[in-house]
Amino acid sequence: MKLTKLTALAVTTALVAPAVSAQDMADEMTIVSWGGAYSKSQQNAYHEPYMEKTGVKIINDESSAEAVAKLRAMNEAGNVTWDVVDVVAADALRLCDEGLAMEIDPDEHLAAAPDGTSAEDDFGDLLVGDCFIPQIVYSTTFGYRTDMVPEGVEPPSQICDVFDLEKYPGKRALEKRPINNMEWALLCDGVAKDDVYDVLETEEGQEQALAKLDTIKDEVIWWSAGADTPQLLADGEIFMGSTYNGRLFSVIEEQDQPVAMMWDAQVFDLDGWIIPTGLPEDRLNRALDYIMFATDTQRLADQAKWISYGPARKSSAPLVGQHAELGIDMAPHMPTDPENAKNTFLYNYEFWADYRDDIDAKFQAWLAQ
Repeated sequence: MKLTKLTALAVTTALVAPAVSAQDMADEMTIVSWGGAYSKSQQNAYHEPYMEKTGVKIINDESSAEAVAKLRAMNEAGNVTWDVVDVVAADALRLCDEGLAMEIDPDEHLAAAPDGTSAEDDFGDLLVGDCFIPQIVYSTTFGYRTDMVPEGVEPPSQICDVFDLEKYPGKRALEKRPINNMEWALLCDGVAKDDVYDVLETEEGQEQALAKLDTIKDEVIWWSAGADTPQLLADGEIFMGSTYNGRLFSVIEEQDQPVAMMWDAQVFDLDGWIIPTGLPEDRLNRALDYIMFATDTQRLADQAKWISYGPARKSSAPLVGQHAELGIDMAPHMPTDPENAKNTFLYNYEFWADYRDDIDAKFQAWLAQ
């Protein structure tokens, strides 16, 4: 019975997703991502094996932080030059709502798990939007210089230590956008975790968050690229700073810098792919072929050999092993590890898809004051 079902699944998949000849695919593609250790992990796990398999040329672009604005401009100009774009889930929802990202049918466009489980079931709840192809679970959290902890003081371990300049003096690095900063500010101004987004959707709540951020604004260096905080930490220019947990893993384990992680109130988020709308057929065929390859069970597990982000597929998790170069077990460095996930904050994709533009404008105005 089981074999019959698997056979039927294979036949059905073949019927709905006929093979496209390589002659009908572009021989070059531009893939947009975030740069640094993250792009390196994609290069090793996805791009190089795919280029070796197909002979296609992949051009890397590190503009993901500006993906929404740039795709809007490309669409307006009628000249979309990107083929596959790595974005966070909230940006994928916005791009989908605006018709700038194509809708994906998981069971047509994505590979089934090795045991025949459909892609839709394998990704499960992480399929948060019609256009979004999840890749990894990551978190934004804080790292700090262990050699800059004041003498006689316990190292910072709580999110509100970020706002305590008396106990923990020194520069901080925060991302130059409202996301995460506003949530942390409200948490540290007495708002209960479950009430944060209810408060943040009000004008008063937004002002409350900015007022809390005002208390440390003079000591903040604002970052835009994920590589900024690790570099500032490595150079000793800041005491603590927020960034993606994989970037901190790199500076701690790969670069052996005197930096430690502070996992409290880490913000879980999803990152993955979208395919822009408006691609000519040969480029669309190539993008779909790449996505099918790069999001299969083994490839997502392979990325975890290079960076401490949890793969989005259930079937990939058991395949996560050791770091490809360091030989250390990667599971304890994942944001989803039980020891690290004792107090997480769950990012609200729908909230930021709805409120991002308005709160962005208010945040940038506050920064300029």
